[in-house]
Amino acid sequence: MSDIRIITVQTDDEGQRVDRWIKRNAPDLPYVLVQKLLRKGQIRVDGKRAKPDTKLSAGQDVRLPPYSGERLQEKRKITADEAAFMRSLVIYDDGDVLAINKPEGWAVQGGTNTQQHIDGLLEALSNKDGVKPRLVHRLDKDTSGVLLLARSAKVARELGFAFKGRDVKKTYWALVSPVPEIYDGTIKAPLMKAGGANKERMRIDDEDGKQAITEYKVVEVAGSEVAFVAFWPRTGRTHQIRVHAEYMGCPILGDGKYNHRDIDHEHEKIDLGGLNLARRLHLHAHRLVLPHPSQPNKTLDISAPLPPELAKSWKKLGFDANLKQDPFEQMKT
Repeated sequence: MSDIRIITVQTDDEGQRVDRWIKRNAPDLPYVLVQKLLRKGQIRVDGKRAKPDTKLSAGQDVRLPPYSGERLQEKRKITADEAAFMRSLVIYDDGDVLAINKPEGWAVQGGTNTQQHIDGLLEALSNKDGVKPRLVHRLDKDTSGVLLLARSAKVARELGFAFKGRDVKKTYWALVSPVPEIYDGTIKAPLMKAGGANKERMRIDDEDGKQAITEYKVVEVAGSEVAFVAFWPRTGRTHQIRVHAEYMGCPILGDGKYNHRDIDHEHEKIDLGGLNLARRLHLHAHRLVLPHPSQPNKTLDISAPLPPELAKSWKKLGFDANLKQDPFEQMKT
């Protein structure tokens, strides 16, 4: 059994809820157990009983009781190669906000059978005071592109408010097939988890689904087979763009989960008319535009270039992989 632990709250954690703070600072304590200990008054802040929503202040001491269970998440030291890899992903850093170009195939956070994830390597991006950045939002494992991080709890909260308040303009690039019949429009189709054996899939449900709205615009076409489409998800549902593209009748290339057309997803490359495109989801989080969380009157405008394998697909189809124009320039956030 471990000993009683007393952890001092750092300046960076000012204003954070105690239950969320414990999840971050004592990952060996299961969240369900933390809630139980809080209800029983066994977790104390400066000697006083704490509730789950107790807000912490810098300098306070949080007392955690002994815990006899095994650690759920053993912290390991990241390697020099892993640290170099993470630093190579950085595309923006102003001391408050950090952005990386997340590679395809990397989960943002860990989970069952997920050992390789961005969250596990964030220590490599710690600032000079040793404080590692915090996740602000998520991207699908199969999606590459702009992933925002915050260098303090305060900035993370402000960015979280921006995402929840729909103050963020998100532009995704994708290749879909066939070409949409209508070149621009709005897809409104409520989404919910499929459930059952398809628990990792989402489905459209007009009665019980949650509101999901996606703007789209065709940028370029290659005959009638493939289109370069820009998507702007107004809501942030899981797999939203992927499901909406399939619902439109033009699923994203390489989407083995939602693309039901007769395209081989089992081999190294997607063979579309002999083009041999890379075997991966052709969806990329290209750009984020939002108010800066700590600098009034400043706007963050961060773009992530297409990764090499997607840039090759764009080039093979004759599309502009370095497009500067904003397809949604006339639309308000």
